[in-house]
Amino acid sequence: MSEEFGPDFISVTDEDGNEFELEHVDTIEYKGQIYMAFFPADTGETTDEQEEEETGLIILKVIEENGEEQLSTLDSEEELEEVYDQFMEDLFQDEDNTP
Repeated sequence: MSEEFGPDFISVTDEDGNEFELEHVDTIEYKGQIYMAFFPADTGETTDEQEEEETGLIILKVIEENGEEQLSTLDSEEELEEVYDQFMEDLFQDEDNTP
């Protein structure tokens, strides 16, 4: 992902109708599926509930529904762990290859 023009942000709505912004970190293909990693965007506003939540890496997979690409949560903890490990491996591999 090129940082030439700055970070990419998307707005998503969860199953409860809450809208929030995410900053796109990376995209990988793993076992034939596309996954995207995000960090919660710092909007400068925090609620008590947001302060209690963990603000780590959010991984979503790209699915096709009715001919449209959509983001979806992962199906299992096992899938999440495998994909997280792959993102970390790719991240550290990129850092090792920087001059």
